[in-house]
Amino acid sequence: MKSCKKYHGVIPPIITPVDEKERVDEGGFRALLDHCIAGGVHGMFVAGSNGETMALTQAERDRAIRIAVDQCKGRIPVMCGVMDTGTRRVIDNIKRVEDAGGDCAVITSIFYARHNSQAETIRHFEQIARETAIDLALYNIPPFTGLKVSPETVLEICAMDRVKAYKDTSGAFGEFLGILRNLEKTEVSVLQGLNPYFVTSVLLGADGTVPAASPLFPEIYVEAYEAGVQGDVALCKKYDVLTEAIGKMLAMSKNLTAVNKFAISTLGYTDKRVIAPQDAISPEEEQNVLRQIEKIRRMHAELKASL
Repeated sequence: MKSCKKYHGVIPPIITPVDEKERVDEGGFRALLDHCIAGGVHGMFVAGSNGETMALTQAERDRAIRIAVDQCKGRIPVMCGVMDTGTRRVIDNIKRVEDAGGDCAVITSIFYARHNSQAETIRHFEQIARETAIDLALYNIPPFTGLKVSPETVLEICAMDRVKAYKDTSGAFGEFLGILRNLEKTEVSVLQGLNPYFVTSVLLGADGTVPAASPLFPEIYVEAYEAGVQGDVALCKKYDVLTEAIGKMLAMSKNLTAVNKFAISTLGYTDKRVIAPQDAISPEEEQNVLRQIEKIRRMHAELKASL
């Protein structure tokens, strides 16, 4: 059964296209957002790790959020990354998201600290909840923060009144399933952030997913999501093969962001440019990605023709 929660379905963690001076490419960004919405996505996540949020200047991060909120125009909810190194900095970020009209602030535990703990993360959310007004989402991404938020901490934070979503990019699938069971009958959306677990998570009841390559293949991910919520195991297996092929594409360079930006640039809306000093994708890798895109599109066409 399709989730009735506000944050559900396919929610692209949208890239942030930039020009040669690393300013947000507004025209390209708006066109890409419209492309995703036309492809049937159910929400948008702007200024996340896939959007290079910590590499953007504060002004350009805020600008990306304002553009996304304006372009989506209430058609789909917009989740906005506000992650930062301390509670006051996050609260200041959220105030600007509130002014822009964003629906939800996506928050990690703090990072770039000498240590980080479960108790600190709980206090972090408690203070943020007291001093802000919009929906909040907990983002568990230990490779970037240095802390895996424990299931106990996740459930304690998700019991706070305005926490409405949990995005899991921890890779601890067993813990994810336990959290999913505990939050199933609450208002909190449980979102899977890792491509390999996309189909299985939806089939087992996840409210939605946040797949990095969904701007390039929105139809594939939306169709896979629909198969999952319908409980069609046989069809889910077929889409799992497709999303696995997409995962192989994303692994074709050491910089996943560079691969994703190049792949999405083939749509013609945006440039492949990543923010300095990141490694760009090499010409050889580009050719490998192009071949994989063609393979994925062919696999998708064959799947559709077989239905």
